[in-house]
Amino acid sequence: MKNTVLVVDDDREIVESIAIFLKAEGYDAERAYTGIEALDVLMSKEIHLILLDIMMPELDGIQTLMKIRESRNIPVILISAKSEDSDKILGLNIGADDYVTKPFNPSELIARVKSQLRRYTQLGAMEVVSNKIEIDGLILDTDSKAVYVDGEETRLTPIEYKILELLCKNPNRVFSADEIYSRVWNETAAINDNTIAVHIRHIREKIEINPKEPRYLKVVWGIGYKVQK
Repeated sequence: MKNTVLVVDDDREIVESIAIFLKAEGYDAERAYTGIEALDVLMSKEIHLILLDIMMPELDGIQTLMKIRESRNIPVILISAKSEDSDKILGLNIGADDYVTKPFNPSELIARVKSQLRRYTQLGAMEVVSNKIEIDGLILDTDSKAVYVDGEETRLTPIEYKILELLCKNPNRVFSADEIYSRVWNETAAINDNTIAVHIRHIREKIEINPKEPRYLKVVWGIGYKVQK
């Protein structure tokens, strides 16, 4: 079965050009031109990934992402103009998995789509001895990809889960931002350190009682991140 990508942008030419690139790579493409249309498509179609423009009328990309994350954890890649850096960080904070900046290279866009879909559809591909990882009151169910803190389930996005799983499978080991990127994205190119920091902060907000005094997810200043056991 083909993966279906929902392309959301108020610029119809951009939507059509992206759809052409996606179809050339074997993906199906659904189209939406406002955030409201995107939410309607999600209700009626099976969507595996969303390419979401930030600046749109009626309901912008950030507001649309917030609505999506109320019930869905599918990968979302933001499409932004260079002047929207603060919006990109906000988007990552509320659950975006990645972003590309206009004007973008079609090959880079497709590479990011492939990377997110590979991680989303093969999230359980790593071999594990047990279907649960337990660190004190933190439990990761590697079959269902569910996360529990002191018995209460907390919802993580696919990329947040993958980062947390990497750290929990290697407790007390410090990973740099670049190493987290290469392990999680399966790519060698480095991502901006601040992007990883945003994901880490967002995971903390979900698994820590007091994110400012974390019990599990620790920062080793100047080096990277680890899960403390």
